[in-house]
Amino acid sequence: MVARNVSQMAKWGDLARTWPDLPNAGKALLYQFGVGLAFLATVPRDGGPRTHPVCPLITEEGIFAFIIPSPNNPICSDGRYALHSFPCPDNEDVFYVTGTAGIITDPGIRTRVGEQFAAERASLNAQVPPDKDVLVEFDISRCLLTRTIGHGDPRPHHDVMRED
Repeated sequence: MVARNVSQMAKWGDLARTWPDLPNAGKALLYQFGVGLAFLATVPRDGGPRTHPVCPLITEEGIFAFIIPSPNNPICSDGRYALHSFPCPDNEDVFYVTGTAGIITDPGIRTRVGEQFAAERASLNAQVPPDKDVLVEFDISRCLLTRTIGHGDPRPHHDVMRED
C-alpha cells in the first residue's frame, strides 16, 4: 500500500496536478462504461446510511453530480459522502473517494457541467439537466485506488491519498 497525505481537503483538479496517476486511473474506473457511474453513500439526518447510483462528471476543476430532488435527497445535512466506482467485470479494481459535498449555485459552473453531461450522453439524446436538479461538487479528503490482476487476487495493490 502506498499512502500520500494532503494538508487540506482537495478538489479533483488539485489531485490531478499533484498525483496524476490516481485521478487518471480513478476516472477510467468511474467512466468504464462510457459515462460516469458510481454509488454515492450518505448518512442523512435520520442516521440510516443510504446508497444511490449517480452519474459523476469529472472536469478539470472538479468532480460533480446532478442530484434529482426527492424526499430522500442523498446529500445529508453535513455533506459527508463516499463515492465508489461500479464493479468491474474482469477484476476487482476499485476507485473510492470520501469528503464533503457542497451545492453549487454558480450559473457558469452549472452551465459548463450541464453541457458536459449532455455531451457525454449525446448518443442517448440526453439534455442538460433541468434547473430543479441540484448540482453538487465533491471535495476529497480520502482517495483509494485498488488494482488487481483479476478476481480473487491475493495481493491487490492499494494507493491511498488522505488528509493529514
